[in-house]
Amino acid sequence: MKLLIIGCGYSGQAIARTAKGVFSEISGTTRSAEKAEKLREAGIGAFIYDGGEPSGELAAAMAEATHIIQSIAPGEGGDPLLNLGIERLRALCPALTWIGYLSTVGVYGDHDGAWVTEETVCKPVSRRSVERVDAENGWQEFAEKTGVPVAILRLSGIYGPGRNTFKNLEKGTARRLIKDGQVFNRIRVEDIATAALFLAQRNEGGIFNVTDDEPAPPQDVVEFAARLIGAPVPPDVPFETADLKPMARSFYGENKRVSNAKIKSLGFEFAYPNYRQSLQSLLENGWQ
Repeated sequence: MKLLIIGCGYSGQAIARTAKGVFSEISGTTRSAEKAEKLREAGIGAFIYDGGEPSGELAAAMAEATHIIQSIAPGEGGDPLLNLGIERLRALCPALTWIGYLSTVGVYGDHDGAWVTEETVCKPVSRRSVERVDAENGWQEFAEKTGVPVAILRLSGIYGPGRNTFKNLEKGTARRLIKDGQVFNRIRVEDIATAALFLAQRNEGGIFNVTDDEPAPPQDVVEFAARLIGAPVPPDVPFETADLKPMARSFYGENKRVSNAKIKSLGFEFAYPNYRQSLQSLLENGWQ
């Protein structure tokens, strides 16, 4: 089996590390020669790709790939692989048996703090989430027309080694924004990797929320992390008066609790089911 990760960034590299030993070859794409070299140093075959028709080298890798994970956000131009057209993409990937598409829980939009499942109707608010819904629909159409299972992984806020609240506290950028009733789900990057591999090995298609068990107020996470490392707890900042960029403010316009019951019903177990256990593990095993 050969795995190709389209957009091999933070999550993609975690998937590649987890997949070693399962796949005979693992390769990924990035947008610069510098990043491609770093992938090769990590033992990942690397190709430069920023949309459009693939190069000859990438096309050769696509021809042999049995499993593809698509991690590139669609943007205004749409999904880069789907833009090739279903027939062309299938022709480029004749050995393909499974696709994983990394999406976001942002597709659900705002549900006033209520629980949502994969059956909940999407009502995206931001343009980027609308674009994600369009991409999800495109991948579901690809699955229907080709018979290749497509697993859509809806991810919550991603964190892990090198990208976490400890780092924000260290940089002085952590803030305790207070908005009454606001909660967010989170997901460790390692759990994304193991979930993707779990679904790939089962050739499982469909939509799956890949998120922790415990949606929580963001200020609680900051306070817990600060106390773990003995750092000062940042002061409360009322959301209404906070100086936020439009994108950051838009995140607070969506409030929901995301259920992960579906993927767990298949037998998957999250290694980091809540932020307290996860942050304690990061502290013990290296959060840099």
